[in-house]
Amino acid sequence: MSIVAELLQYLPLRALAAAMHMFPPRPNLRTAGLAADCCARAWPRRIARSIENLRIAFPEWTDARRAEVAAESLRHWFRFAAVDVLATPRRVTPLAWPRHVGIGDISRGLEPLLAARPTIFITGHFGNWELLGYTLATIGFPLHAVARPLDNRYLNRWVLGVREARGMRIITKWGATPILQAALERGGAVGFIADQNAGDDGIFVPFFGRLASHYKAIGLLAMRYETPIVTGCALRTGHDLRCRLEVTDVIEPSEWTDAPDPLFLITARYARAMEAMVRLAPEQYLWLHRRWKSRPRFERDGRALPAAMRRKLESLPWMTDEAIRRIERDSAGSAAAT
Repeated sequence: MSIVAELLQYLPLRALAAAMHMFPPRPNLRTAGLAADCCARAWPRRIARSIENLRIAFPEWTDARRAEVAAESLRHWFRFAAVDVLATPRRVTPLAWPRHVGIGDISRGLEPLLAARPTIFITGHFGNWELLGYTLATIGFPLHAVARPLDNRYLNRWVLGVREARGMRIITKWGATPILQAALERGGAVGFIADQNAGDDGIFVPFFGRLASHYKAIGLLAMRYETPIVTGCALRTGHDLRCRLEVTDVIEPSEWTDAPDPLFLITARYARAMEAMVRLAPEQYLWLHRRWKSRPRFERDGRALPAAMRRKLESLPWMTDEAIRRIERDSAGSAAAT
């Protein structure tokens, strides 16, 4: 992208952001919601993708409910991108943050930080995921967070400044490993948005009843440095910017030490915790992602669920026979379609 093209994107957005600061949050949130409704009519394929993802995740729902949640999910994303991100630095300050951020049951998640233990924090594209790390940094627990840089250098510099205003350090996905290792070795905390498709070479574990590809790096870092993994979120709780911090799981090293496949167990456990997070408010999840795009090799080769994979699934304490049968049926259908 040329400098001129980047500026043509950047300058109007900065002007819009400045204009929005002149109004209170509620009118801005309504405006963002209306903009999302207009874009929904212009993006029928994207809305259809969200509805299909919701069909996988919630097969018991009616088509009408899936369509309703898909539309509200897009509104939530517009409100987050256009209002929440810009308003966070002015509202989440060392003195004012309690007025805007509620505290749920997060004591388990704070214990490793208070003990100065190296910790891995995980969230997804759910609620106000930017506010989660921002608040932790504001109250004295700065993270090293992994993120993909924006293609527009001016927008990237602007957003990076917002993200790092309270001490959180943003690391690009490329070349992040040595920095994350150094942070953990110092007893620090690192953060990941861990619900993105990791490609054909990822590790496949259940997510909403279907195998989905996850990055191996999180589990490998946890195993190498024997760090707890905390999954949490910032859940929007009203028609303004107020959110509530919640922790859905804490995975301690002692829980995977004796597992036959620790990496599989760790990844499946945090995927399950992210699923629990999304179930709190499905309309606050970004269903536009092609979460189940990549498929395991046995499906790509047209084979049924291997016995080795079935044994791994059976080793997960929370898996039921019906849940495994659902994965077998889904895999058989995907394999037949290749």
